[in-house]
Amino acid sequence: MNAATTRLETLPRGLQIALALALLALALVPFFAADFYAQMVARMMILAIFAMSLDLLQGVAGLVSLGHAAYFGLAGYALAFLTPQGEAVSLWWTLPVAVGASALAALVIGFFVVRTQGIYFIMVTMAFAQMVFYLFFDNKVLGGSDGVYINFKPDAGFFDLENKVVFYYFTLAVLLAVYVFLRRLLFSPFGRALAGIRVNEHRMRAMGFGTFGYKLAAFTLAGALAGLAGYLWGAQTGFVNPELMGFHMSADAIMMVILGGMGNFAGAILGAFTFEWLLDQFKALPELGAFNAGKHWQLWIGLFMVAVVVVAPRGLLGIVERILRKSGGDDGQR
Repeated sequence: MNAATTRLETLPRGLQIALALALLALALVPFFAADFYAQMVARMMILAIFAMSLDLLQGVAGLVSLGHAAYFGLAGYALAFLTPQGEAVSLWWTLPVAVGASALAALVIGFFVVRTQGIYFIMVTMAFAQMVFYLFFDNKVLGGSDGVYINFKPDAGFFDLENKVVFYYFTLAVLLAVYVFLRRLLFSPFGRALAGIRVNEHRMRAMGFGTFGYKLAAFTLAGALAGLAGYLWGAQTGFVNPELMGFHMSADAIMMVILGGMGNFAGAILGAFTFEWLLDQFKALPELGAFNAGKHWQLWIGLFMVAVVVVAPRGLLGIVERILRKSGGDDGQR
């Protein structure tokens, strides 16, 4: 089962260099960008972690979930409920608890949903997510539709997350760690098995693989990583509400993965950054006579997504890779 067949794509040397330069650029953002833009980039990095968690399901295992935001929002709420009103709470135990809560929810929900396939899988994941959404939306004890404030960033002990620059670099470190972990997972026996399940689950089952266990493990791991992103989101914004668990949040993550290129986590990162940048640009469009172009940003993002799917079915990362191969005769390497 080669890389082309499984979609476990290698990174050409030119693309590796481009990613290294992008990492360097991210590391330098706080030195050259205004505070507002640095915080915007930090938010993009958090969403990139969220997109990578979905790409593990959608791009590697072939499981398209319309309820992935449920685990993102659950971890944010966990941080909110664990943080007292008058003081910060320790990062070192709240982070594992919040991520564990998302992983547990994904494990329980996944036990039921991974038994389904195709459109049924998509609809059941959305149904469970909507149940979680309305549990928080309609329950005043859990904050209701108004959400919950988080008055303090978690206390990390030897470094101060209340400092925006420190929080930025902490988020960058988490992004890099998640990317490296998932890239290694891609080429592990577990990652190869997931890719095989995506290509032909019946054949994998005939070869003796317990596909249910593999899919449930992937679903749980993806939920945990989405929870990690949700925890960081709650810590950065200081506020969580049920919209973080809603259908639109899950749909945005799917568009990020498709936009960047499925099956390669660098594509998920690129897709998250590009999607958020496009939202800001489209929302800032001026009025054209009586037509408010910025108010109809959903139309422009939709047209852009259609264009990407038609012109570049492998996403923006595929375009970059193709340009680099043509310009330098690049070889495919990890």
